[in-house]
Amino acid sequence: MAVETRFRRPAEHEDLLVALTGKDGPFQAMYEALLFAAALGKRKGQRKSYSKSEQQVRYALVENRAYGDVLIDVLAVTECPDDAKILADDRLGDRLRIFEEYANGGLHYLQGEINARGSRDLVALVAQLVSDALVQPPQEDDNPVKDMLDALEW
Repeated sequence: MAVETRFRRPAEHEDLLVALTGKDGPFQAMYEALLFAAALGKRKGQRKSYSKSEQQVRYALVENRAYGDVLIDVLAVTECPDDAKILADDRLGDRLRIFEEYANGGLHYLQGEINARGSRDLVALVAQLVSDALVQPPQEDDNPVKDMLDALEW
């Protein structure tokens, strides 16, 4: 019997994840909140390791959604640009660890924003963060994908 691949969610942010996926939250499922948090963590340059986790999330939920597994792969490639084998099947665990740590960093950032704003309107906060990202693209020198493409010899 094959072992089902899963990824962790940080115990420190369990209450935040529950709020993000609750009836008044911006996400319908835990994996959606974690995908957003990982993208936010990457955007804000916050990758944070952790050891204590809550119930794990099935990787198949992300893998079967548009761009879920692609985000995990892109995070790994931008984190390990000189390691082409990071995308090998036997390195999925490494890619998931990178994803988990960026998600944790994004959740840290999100919690900081909640604390600073004093507001629990998570829908408005997430919408503002998305809007900010669309209006303010990353700095030119902070684009690892562009750097990798520029380094290719055509």
